[in-house]
Amino acid sequence: MESFLENLLYTARWLLAPIYLGLSLALLALALKFFQEIFHVLPHVFERSEAELILVVLSMIDMALVGGLVVMVMISGFENFVSQLNIKAGMEKLEWLGKMDSGSLKLKVAASIVAISSIHLLRMFMDAQKISNDKLMWYVIIHMTFVVSAFAMGFMEKHVKHKGA
Repeated sequence: MESFLENLLYTARWLLAPIYLGLSLALLALALKFFQEIFHVLPHVFERSEAELILVVLSMIDMALVGGLVVMVMISGFENFVSQLNIKAGMEKLEWLGKMDSGSLKLKVAASIVAISSIHLLRMFMDAQKISNDKLMWYVIIHMTFVVSAFAMGFMEKHVKHKGA
């Protein structure tokens, strides 16, 4: 009975595979939205002010960072929790593939969230005349919460690895 339960639990990890596949569909949706934004901007690029164009570009950078985050979580999560990827000999292999454990993945996700939050905060500052000071203050507080959380996670991860070594 114990062996059956262990095998069942071990096999259940494959329930994560459709979730990671779903992330690839989310990545496709993000790419479509990215190109939709490009197609909206290009015909009117000379009509927009520099600040408006910068805000659009920052939004596109945001999408690129989120896309990279999705790829990291999708591939590393699959490899860490479901099955090792078998990349054929002639294919290009990502340098970090197989080297990112769940702890370093969490740190990468936290750093990506801080970067995304930074860009969002920069967009808010560039559009500050339209936003109340209270709302801007909350954006800063939320961003600093992300920064402190990412720093604390990094500190704890380093402390745990150092203690375990």
